[in-house]
Amino acid sequence: MFKFSSLVFVFIFLQTCSQTQKPVKSTVMENQSSKNNPYYSRTDKSALSVSNEEWKKILFSDLYAVAREAATERPHTGKYNEFDVKGEYYCAVCGNHLFHSTSKFASTCGWPSFFEADKNGVIYRRDSSHGMERIEVLCKRCDSHLGHVFNDGPEPTGVRFCMNSLSLDFEPDK
Repeated sequence: MFKFSSLVFVFIFLQTCSQTQKPVKSTVMENQSSKNNPYYSRTDKSALSVSNEEWKKILFSDLYAVAREAATERPHTGKYNEFDVKGEYYCAVCGNHLFHSTSKFASTCGWPSFFEADKNGVIYRRDSSHGMERIEVLCKRCDSHLGHVFNDGPEPTGVRFCMNSLSLDFEPDK
């Protein structure tokens, strides 16, 4: 009897593990940060001075981790990695304009990549974390982490802005 019940258990376990589950729609697919965020604006360009404690109350946890703690989303998981809709990219934290879709390209690095940023939208900072020397890209308005820039991009600029999808908000062209 023990062998039979063990076999039934193993069979049920294997059936459960082999079933394909439908992907769960992430709550990140829509910009949740703008709904309860009094600082989110696509027209206000004034610099923000908001504490991380305040941001933590406003932003959902994944966005907070990336934007305020410089975490990185896993490669090939971001909603804008393989995304080619025409439109504008904004900071998911504050709504500041960052990129035009015409500067986006398929880099195969695992994150959405652009060869040019809005000069009034981003700032740069040296990043020596994780034993590497890189240039961090931050939102000029709210100082949130967006990703990094590298010198291995396509012409005409030769640079690759490697961004976290979580840090981006998108508005398609009408």
